[in-house]
Amino acid sequence: MAKKAKPSVDKIVKKVNKEFEKTSAQIEGLISDALQQFDHLQHQIQDPVRKLLKDMDELRDREMKRFNEEFERRMNEFHELQATLLERVGIASKEARKAADETASKAKSAAKSATGSKPAAKKAPAKKPAARKAATPKAAKPADKSDLTRVKGIGPATAKKMKEAGITSIEQIANPSAEDKQKLEAFKSMKGYSQLTAEAKKVL
Repeated sequence: MAKKAKPSVDKIVKKVNKEFEKTSAQIEGLISDALQQFDHLQHQIQDPVRKLLKDMDELRDREMKRFNEEFERRMNEFHELQATLLERVGIASKEARKAADETASKAKSAAKSATGSKPAAKKAPAKKPAARKAATPKAAKPADKSDLTRVKGIGPATAKKMKEAGITSIEQIANPSAEDKQKLEAFKSMKGYSQLTAEAKKVL
């Protein structure tokens, strides 16, 4: 019985080993496939990124080249404009100098021709500004219409009360509005109230 059992155990062990090797081979194949897919996927990601970086570098180079060309062109235009302006200014200054020389020569000839005339007649108009200066201080200063005490019958205390009541100008007493008349009625008891308007008009 024992001799017959040994072959069956060996077969089972061999079968298990065979299945294990087969399974190991399948696992290794799956791992290999996974690694290949991973490499492929990595290439799929890296290639577009590399292409994008390359395109960005090319674009940057093109833009820098275009900028440098445009900058040089603008600088050349600026230098040409500067040279043109300097040339025009130089010509203008020469013409101005020539015109000034002509004016000076004409003035000299006019001065020589006028040598025989009397200088006293030319100096006479120079006295007019002095007369104007003397007349300037005589101008009268404008009257202070806010000083109510200038009206006959209004003293400092009454003037203060009137200003507190809203009467701040002599004009309001001389030509009172309906509102001003109501304000002035508060001062009916003062002496000479009936003549305030007339006295205020005299001051204006």
